[in-house]
Amino acid sequence: MSSPAHSGETITIFKVEPRDESGLVVMSPSQAPDGRLADRHSAYHENLSPPITWTEVEGAECYALIVEDPDAPMEKPFVHWMIWNIPAEAGGLPEGVPQAQYIDPPHPIIQGRNDADDYGWFGPRPPAGHGVHRYYFQVFALDQRLEVGPDTPLHELLNILKGHTIAQGEMMATYEAPRRQ
Repeated sequence: MSSPAHSGETITIFKVEPRDESGLVVMSPSQAPDGRLADRHSAYHENLSPPITWTEVEGAECYALIVEDPDAPMEKPFVHWMIWNIPAEAGGLPEGVPQAQYIDPPHPIIQGRNDADDYGWFGPRPPAGHGVHRYYFQVFALDQRLEVGPDTPLHELLNILKGHTIAQGEMMATYEAPRRQ
């Protein structure tokens, strides 16, 4: 059975209905005006997670972030990052979040397993010649900390998000494989 040219499934944010429809704004200084993510964030280069900020949501206990590529040549969108229990007062994430399951104990931020089978950020690495891929940075404002560990798969995290999302927002960035010289 051959793989599709693009995934046939929608990204996570379209599967969650927040209580507050007003949403939140997600931004990154590493995104160019044309939408392209800086090379240093790609797995072709330094593979550093980009700095991300978002607007505050009243009543949020913490935030979760999921980054997916629906243009990956596979059945489901490629998961590049799952991170949750980001404190409400953080307002975002800095560049270069360590690739670890837990950050900042004793009340840790948790990073799930990405589709490259590692914890934390896995930067864009679209196949050469596959064109421009879209990367959706989806932020969820949550009414409580999530009591699940780093090996929680996306479908389980999604079910939890459905019951605890106050508001959500997204930023779409793009990236294309470098051309061979």
